[in-house]
This record gives sequence, structure tokens and C-alpha cells, in this order.
Amino acid sequence: MLIFELSRPGRRSAAQIPHAAAPATIPAAFRRATPPLLPEVSELDAVRHYTNLSRRNFSIDTHFYPLGSCTMKYNPRACNELAMLPQFLARHPDAPADTGQGFLACLFELQEMLKDVSGMAAVSLAPMAGAQGEFAGVAMIRAFHVARGDSARTEILVPNAAHGTNPASAVMCGYTVKEIATDREGNVDLAALAAAVGPHTAGLMLTNPSTLGVFERAIIDIRKIVHDAGGLLYYDGANLNAILGKVKPGDMGFDVIHINLHKTFSTPHGGGGPGSGPVGVAARLAPYLPLPVVSFDAANGYRLRDERDIPQSIGRLSAHLGNAGVLLRAYIYARLLGRDGMRRVAEYATLNANYLMVELKKAGFDIAFPTRRASHEFIVTLKKLKDETGVSAMDFAKRLLDKGFHAPTTYFPLLVPECLLIEPTETETKQTLDAFVQAMAGVLREAREQPALVKSAPHTTPVRRLDDVKAARELDLAWRTS
Repeated sequence: MLIFELSRPGRRSAAQIPHAAAPATIPAAFRRATPPLLPEVSELDAVRHYTNLSRRNFSIDTHFYPLGSCTMKYNPRACNELAMLPQFLARHPDAPADTGQGFLACLFELQEMLKDVSGMAAVSLAPMAGAQGEFAGVAMIRAFHVARGDSARTEILVPNAAHGTNPASAVMCGYTVKEIATDREGNVDLAALAAAVGPHTAGLMLTNPSTLGVFERAIIDIRKIVHDAGGLLYYDGANLNAILGKVKPGDMGFDVIHINLHKTFSTPHGGGGPGSGPVGVAARLAPYLPLPVVSFDAANGYRLRDERDIPQSIGRLSAHLGNAGVLLRAYIYARLLGRDGMRRVAEYATLNANYLMVELKKAGFDIAFPTRRASHEFIVTLKKLKDETGVSAMDFAKRLLDKGFHAPTTYFPLLVPECLLIEPTETETKQTLDAFVQAMAGVLREAREQPALVKSAPHTTPVRRLDDVKAARELDLAWRTS
């Protein structure tokens, strides 16, 4: 039921204070002639309506959410509470620096911590999402080559296990994209990479550990191949949770990185935002950082560096300094962890993933790369199951909803058929992981004994199996009275 269907003329809520009449200074042409068509409900009806809707959702607060490569981990309430202190919330983004020294100090210290964990020379907090961070990173690679007069570099290399946003970001920056193959062990094919690079190579976009859940063991060789050809290395930070405090992308030889604060640094994730994707760069890319950047010196205190300070910057990505509330939550999270805590994040994320992989293998699942240790995630392939029973990865995922678990990432990466990409994160207990293994094993038995039951799932959710294609092509979000 929609809240409009609960509406009755004349009903009011004490929490829904009517707006004052439009000020006389607003020209009549811009004023409403009729009241907006908003629902008229009591406060109790509104509370019950939205509370009931929330109970229909799967979320990290209510269920295990093992989305591979998305790092859906718990968001500490302390971070939310402290980021919403009145002194933070009341500060206008255009307020002068001398009235926000505490706020700027927090962001400066966040920059410094991100520099430390990434091994980069400089960081900008400006990008407002991981995808925007990707765009900024590739734009800086382009600016670097343009500044050197190297206009022949028109191609970005992307492994075939990469995130879909990688080639999209490269194309948006004006590059063509060439895909690099992966070998049977899940590594970038060095021979294919060596054959692909040349004077046309602007850079390589890489996630390490990769989306296949394994660490690129030949990363030093990859760096040498790309750098010797004059290209730069871009690090997609989607999987940074696996190596946080353990290995620094800068030490691997990467020139630029974006960091998903809504993943690794446990800020709210999903529902279209709010994200945050700060970028870190090696020294040679520092002149091109997006604006603004927080700086500190004894004479001036904390301030925002702008076009006068960084004239070669790729520019601004938003009106102000990124998603300030998200940045504050990440800063508090990093402070709560400390250096030792960050290392524990990687240790327990990796431990949980390897435990889950071993237990699922015991339960009869096929692991996509059985000879490799998992990093923070791993892949189960259901190809054999589908060939034998007709039950697909999507069918399997839908049935998991009936068991009280959100499904892992399905059909990604595309090069593994009928795959489930599973990432438990470090915030889940052994009891939760064991319950997930039990649920997975139960669906596996059902797929073999009652395939029709799995193929028609889910059966217990408020909305049953949808026609995904029709829903996408004939989207109808309008409510009408007739």
C-alpha cells in the first residue's frame, strides 16, 4: 500500500508543521496557486507505514549481506552520532576557514591517514563516489600525458575481470579500452599484457586483489611492463579491505588510487549513495589533484587549497568538498580503529573469506579457483549444477531470500559462468557464517531434489519472482487516483 492510499482530507501530524506562507518578495509568477498534492495522514499512520516498509527490506542492519566486491559491512553507530554533532551540521560549506578549523582539521587528518594506508604522496577528498573517483583518477592520468605533450597515448588497458565502471570511466575521459585476458589461475596474463602495451598505452586499471578474489602475484612484473612502456598504473580501491594496513598500493608501484569510503571505511553503502571516493596519487600526479584539497601550515592553520594553489588541477567535481558527512564518518571510523585495528580488518576479512570458502567446498560447492587462497572474497561457480538440474545462479540467489540471507553478487565477474561472488567481511561472526553455509547447503540439496521449488523462488518475500526484463523496460513509478 502507498501512503497516498492512507490519506484522508484534514488529517494532520504534529511533526508535519505546515510551511509559512510564501514571502512577499517571491514574485507571484513563481508562487504555487494550489497546495502540493501531499498525503494527509496522522503521525501514527506515517510512522507505521514507513516502519512496515523498512521491515520488508534486506539491509546490513537486519541480514547477512555477502555481496562480493561491495564490502557491505556494519556501519558503527558511533560514527553516525559523532558526525552529526551540531557543530558539524550547522557549519555552512561556504563559511570561512577560520570559523571551521576543527572541521578542516578532521578532514586534513583523514587525508593524512589515507595517504599512509595507500602509500601515496597526496590525497584529495573531493570525489563524491567511487565512480567519480575513478573518473578523477583517469582524468589525472590524461592530464599528466597531455602536460608532457604525449598525445599518442589514447588507450587504457583493463583486465577482463575488472569492474564495469573501469572501462566506462576510461571512455568518459576520451580513451579507447583494450581488454587483457586472465589466465587459469586468475592472474593477469603477462604475455597478453606485454603484447598490448606500447606508445599508445596511457595506463592500466587494476584491482588487487582482483574481483576474482585472488592477489596478483606478479604485480611487480605488471608494474614494470606498464611503466617501461610509459604508461601509468591505476588502482581500483574496491577491494582495499583485503589489504588494509598490510600492503600499500603505492608500494606495489601504483600511480593513482581511488578509495571507496563506503566500503573499506564502513560508511553507509547502498541505495544509490551517499558514496565517497577520495583519490590518492604519486608525486608526479599531485599537480593534477581535483579541488579543493585541505592543507595546514603553522602560519595559516587549516585551509582549502584552490586553483591559485594547484593551477594544473583537473578541476572541481562538486560545489564544495565532497560528501562532508561521509568523510567525517570515515575519519571517526579510522580513529576508532587505529593503525593496529586497520590491520585486524584485513586479517579477519581474509580469515572469514577463507573459512567460508573451505566450508562451502566441504558442502559440495565448486570453487572457481580451488588452488588459490581467497583474499577477502571468492567465487563459487554453479555451472555444473545448472547443467545437471537447470537451476541457475539467479534461481539459487532468489531461494536464499527465503532462507533469510541476501544473495552474494551474481554473474560477476562475467568470465566465470554461473558465479556467486561471496564476501563475508570482517564484521560477521563465525555463527553467522555457519548459518550461511547451512542455508547454502540446503538450497543445494533442494536444487538436486526439488529443482522446480528453487526455480520458482522466492516464496516467502512480500514480492515474488518478477519479470526483470519487463520491469526494466516498462517501469511504472507513478501513482494515480484513477
